[in-house]
Amino acid sequence: MLRLQAPVQQDLPMFFLTLGILALFLLLFEILVRKFSISGFVLRKVLHFTLGVVSFFVPAFFVSNFYPVLTALIFLAINGASCFFGLFRTLHEPNRRDFEGGAEQPTYGTILFPVVFMLLALALWEESVWIMQTSMLVMGVGDSLASLVGGSFGKTPIENMTRGRKTVEGSLTMFASSFLLLVACLFLFRAVFPEGLLAATPLELLALALLLAMIATAVEALFSHGFDNLFIPLAVAYVLYVIATNGADHLVHFLVGGLFAFLLAIVSIKVKFLDNSGATATFLLGVTIFGFGGIVWTVPLLTFYILSSVLSKLGRKRKARFDLVFEKGSQRDAGQVYANGGIAWLVMIVYSLTGDPAYFFAYLGTLAAVQSDTWATEIGTMWPNPRARLITTMKSVPVGTSGGVSFPGTFGAFAGALLICASAILIGAEWVLEYGVARSFMLIGLSGLLASLVDSFFGATVQAQYYDPVREKVTERTHSRKENGELVKNELIKGCRFINNDVVNTLCALSGSALAFFFSRSL
Repeated sequence: MLRLQAPVQQDLPMFFLTLGILALFLLLFEILVRKFSISGFVLRKVLHFTLGVVSFFVPAFFVSNFYPVLTALIFLAINGASCFFGLFRTLHEPNRRDFEGGAEQPTYGTILFPVVFMLLALALWEESVWIMQTSMLVMGVGDSLASLVGGSFGKTPIENMTRGRKTVEGSLTMFASSFLLLVACLFLFRAVFPEGLLAATPLELLALALLLAMIATAVEALFSHGFDNLFIPLAVAYVLYVIATNGADHLVHFLVGGLFAFLLAIVSIKVKFLDNSGATATFLLGVTIFGFGGIVWTVPLLTFYILSSVLSKLGRKRKARFDLVFEKGSQRDAGQVYANGGIAWLVMIVYSLTGDPAYFFAYLGTLAAVQSDTWATEIGTMWPNPRARLITTMKSVPVGTSGGVSFPGTFGAFAGALLICASAILIGAEWVLEYGVARSFMLIGLSGLLASLVDSFFGATVQAQYYDPVREKVTERTHSRKENGELVKNELIKGCRFINNDVVNTLCALSGSALAFFFSRSL
């Protein structure tokens, strides 16, 4: 719950002093950039580092969160104006090595820094301010060091991660600095831990610091353009808050779940189910669901993941003719993980904060939706001599066309959704058994099937489709490559350019979740 406290008179001198010092730092760095040609990127990271340390000590000098939030709001306005009007080169000059091909891209980190500070100060100031201090310190210090080391000394790029240039050296720096900071904070703040967490042993706290450092490193690796400034502290704060609220027993479950998620990510890379970005995103999703949801939440997710991954590898020869039609191949990346599992991830987070069992049905609904969509596509393209019709007009279309539906694909969609529900029943999910086995099968099965039809509708109407001049066919891909390696831009012939397959899959997952959530409450 976000809460802005009333201003306290004794905080005023420190408020003006803080504003003055930050303004002087900004003006000094701007002079160094403009007059002495010192790298704005390097100075921005120094400022980033300094603000992380300052954020850690802010609660020691302010009684109320009013003036810290006001300070952040003032600098949010300054940073936002600078971003859009180019006022301060210190705040927005990019590192030319940060992006593939050397292309300069905008960074929003200076805007998101005060945003996340405000959110955490409003949510955690009273009883859990130590969580805010820890998460801001990890982001401010760890992220800035990772960027400096990666940008200046990074020689080993991490392939298939993000559009931003991420290096092994930068990620190792992020992990090492985060781990040391988390160990220091967890033991420093042990005296103010809530009662349930006081039972945690030193070894468990070290393991927690290790896992949180891995999470922070994964987030830093996945996000570019400054969005890691938002998600690193949110991820660390979320984990610490849930564990602090639930106690030491929850901590043990979280550690075991984190280990399992890490092993799953490694195996997924080895068997080529996922690329590096997909494995990293799966690790983050798995930590949350395996760690906080336990076996009841884990089994349905693994049912989707294993069955859909195996199915995507089957019938390769028969499906090879569609490889250049679909936007992506069978090796999933982070975008596909977000599209298929992102809604389930968010549902798990909401459940962990509210404890409302209706969200478990929403969780099963979104997994049923993405399983239905995956199975409809895979079975529809594997089936011998299938016939597909466009869902909006019922006209015959080639198999693999966005928005096309077939009888084998529709049957596969319903069967896939039923298997998600069956996995929850077999594991003995209490809420599903109380709702009724038959009703649960009907609820989850229909939610998944209807959501897959929603996916087909959006695929037929708004998903971007292009004409491939090289192979003279319609495709979801934005570019094609000639035999000599030349890249050719495909022509948009239908839909919206920014609505790709991942967006449509996300809408499918969201609709399945919403259907299951509302039907479970109304029936």
